[in-house]
Amino acid sequence: MATDADTEPGTEADDVTGVFEAYRPVLTGVAYRMLGRVADAEDVVQEAWLRWSAAERSDVREPRAYLVRVTTRLAIDRLRQVQARREAYVGPWLPEPVVTDFGPTVPDTAERAVLVDSVSLAVLVVLESLSPLERAVFVLREAFGFPYAEIAATLDRSEAAVRQLAGRARRHVDEGRPRYDVDPAVRRDLTERFLAAAAGGDLDGLLAVLAPDVRLVGDSGGKAKAPLRVMRTADKVGRFLCAVAKDVAMYTEFRTVEVNGGPAMLVLVDGKPDSLFQVDVVDDRIQCVYVVRNPEKLVSLMP
Repeated sequence: MATDADTEPGTEADDVTGVFEAYRPVLTGVAYRMLGRVADAEDVVQEAWLRWSAAERSDVREPRAYLVRVTTRLAIDRLRQVQARREAYVGPWLPEPVVTDFGPTVPDTAERAVLVDSVSLAVLVVLESLSPLERAVFVLREAFGFPYAEIAATLDRSEAAVRQLAGRARRHVDEGRPRYDVDPAVRRDLTERFLAAAAGGDLDGLLAVLAPDVRLVGDSGGKAKAPLRVMRTADKVGRFLCAVAKDVAMYTEFRTVEVNGGPAMLVLVDGKPDSLFQVDVVDDRIQCVYVVRNPEKLVSLMP
């Protein structure tokens, strides 16, 4: 997914396409954080484009505000539609992983840290438990820093109501996501040690990096082999990963990628994505292992 950094549009008032493309990264970032799936986000952004291209220019005083408002409302509608489908999903549901490249326009600052955190699998999983309005407020406020007044106009709510939604959403996210402030280098080192041990079926190596109460969340959608319930404890998770390693096909390739703001391992079989592994780190131990095996969620990671 492209950078979420804001980009100033061109100066040509009638450059409809140019203005939209300048804001597309922000719109895609909002839609993906709202929906957790690339295809859904792209559909929403495409619909926003259709509405933008058909809009009377005289009715649009602030293109950025107009486009974010349209995209957010479309995403809320789409989220309400897909929530029913997710209730019938086979096994745990994880967001679709996306390759993250925030680029040189977003330096390694607090702004980048916020963008990375808001797109992490851990946070996106917690956002699934929010109402569509709470999720929209959280994304617009916490990820993109929109003023409360602008969010209120976007959602057609009072500013007081938006502040209440924001506070409720923030508390819920803070309670649900892992509390860690790990150095990226430490996370990468632990990830590499974990991936090497997992790929080699090294149980001792896995137990050395897994927290005693580690969780493994596998998402297959019933379309590939994966645990249908969250697996817990280092011993069970370690033995499961070692058993998986024994079944690795001859033509398997392991590739390190950055998805959702963190390092991950993409497993390819015969050149096609088969699985994606990513971990959360707390207190220098791996607290959660995410395994995505649903082939529909690996399409965007095709090499």
